[in-house]
Amino acid sequence: MKNKTSPTLYSIHCFNATVVIGLVFIFSGYTKLYPIEPFEYTFVDLGFINWQIAPFIARLMIAAEFLIGILLVLNFNLRKTYKLALGILLFFSIYLILLMAFVGNKGNCGCFGTYFQMTPLEALIKNIIMIVILLVLYKHSKGWQLSKKYKFLNILPYAFALVMPFILNPVELDYSEAYLNKPEDNFKIELDTLYNNAKLTMPPKTLSYGKHVIAFMSLTCGHCRIAAKKMRIMHEKNPEIPFYFVLNGKDEKLQTFFDDTHTENIPHCVLNGRSFIYLAGTVMPTIYLVNNSMVEHDVNYMVLDQSELEKWLKK
Repeated sequence: MKNKTSPTLYSIHCFNATVVIGLVFIFSGYTKLYPIEPFEYTFVDLGFINWQIAPFIARLMIAAEFLIGILLVLNFNLRKTYKLALGILLFFSIYLILLMAFVGNKGNCGCFGTYFQMTPLEALIKNIIMIVILLVLYKHSKGWQLSKKYKFLNILPYAFALVMPFILNPVELDYSEAYLNKPEDNFKIELDTLYNNAKLTMPPKTLSYGKHVIAFMSLTCGHCRIAAKKMRIMHEKNPEIPFYFVLNGKDEKLQTFFDDTHTENIPHCVLNGRSFIYLAGTVMPTIYLVNNSMVEHDVNYMVLDQSELEKWLKK
């Protein structure tokens, strides 16, 4: 006689599918943490969150992915967890559709951070597959719940998921005007080297006069791409900020750089070899705040702040 209490093959498949989906959520959240900056910039790019709040929102979204993943792996409280998972997948899917509508199906969508590159369309297909699987599981798999006696333990996975992103990658709270309050560097940048050796486009002679933000970046440098994405958002929010990119690398890498950063509309040129090293040094990216050919500040992209740039330009 068949034992009615023994798990059926179907229920085992549902359990396995739930665990796999949960692991995908955990992996997705974790890969966004290192580096987390591109994910933070996504929320600023959406237009309704500022630079100061974005680091917190990004970590809360990662916390939501961790929570969903943990609950799915544990097969705990599945009915509510499925709804939460579907909600976050729909949110990201709408973002991907808007991304394709505005910039096309190019570059890395950031669904798995910089660890695993996916185009927006590939990520959207992945989300649709996960949504279909979750809808099927919602009908047939309920998981388990704690008895009333132990309901207070429900808070544990929520608390764990909430604090982990902030512990693994804390928010830098000194994110402001510190770099503009330190003594000015005040050294001359030899722009003739740029004018005489640049290719692709001719740098305008006006770079020698007035204030400019000149960024030296390698086409294959991951940190350079993060910096470029940040400056692209600043440029879109305030086109009056005079950014100029000096890029280093092989011609065939240029389109890949633009597909990922969407910065082709920012004025730029290509400078290779010793000329680039002479101006930029060996640490990438190098970002100079230049005033009449004098470098007043050498800025780390991590603390590059739009409001402080705008204050510097008005001085």
